[in-house]
Amino acid sequence: MANQKAENSGAKGKAAKSSGDEQSSAGQSYIRIQLYRSTISFPVKQKVLVRSLGLTKLNQVVERPDTAAMRGAVRKAPHLLRIVE
Repeated sequence: MANQKAENSGAKGKAAKSSGDEQSSAGQSYIRIQLYRSTISFPVKQKVLVRSLGLTKLNQVVERPDTAAMRGAVRKAPHLLRIVE
């Protein structure tokens, strides 16, 4: 009986989460971020920042939500990253 309750609550939680995700992504704008310079010889913090944005190769472009946090991350390493319009 406890297993049934756990399964039911999990299904309800998943349904609620997915409907919330759809609402937040609808109408959301995106920015394209490009890694245009190598992270070699730069501090580890900047390498970790670049990797956390999903950039692994030179001249790679990724699309991320246009939020203050994303723009702030790009401003942390303007010598490595650029916003492509």
